[in-house]
Amino acid sequence: QVQLVESGGGLVQAGGSLRLSCTASTRTFGSFTMGWFRQAPGKEREFVGAITWSGAGPYYADSVKGRFTISRDNARNTVYLQMNSLKAEDTAVYSCAASLRRPVGVASQSQYDYWGQGTQVTVSS
Repeated sequence: QVQLVESGGGLVQAGGSLRLSCTASTRTFGSFTMGWFRQAPGKEREFVGAITWSGAGPYYADSVKGRFTISRDNARNTVYLQMNSLKAEDTAVYSCAASLRRPVGVASQSQYDYWGQGTQVTVSS
């Protein structure tokens, strides 16, 4: 069983930045594709971005391209989501997810085997 713990959420003004972290409790972190998803109130959970075990990609949703950056530090078992130029519509609970499957369709929630609890990001306009 892999546990994922997110941190770094909070309240920020529009145009500001936040960096989320997700740390995994596994010795094989380097083998996982890591994804970030978000769920806004009253909406379905949606894909934000992902980075494969090989570092291929990263891949991003169109809504965050050019503003968000995913990176990973395998030595620290951690994946990061740097969020810049935040908008009110970025307000959501952000969750990280981990997958040992072949990295095909990384935007699909069904690709992922483990999920974190999520961290709230609120962007005030």
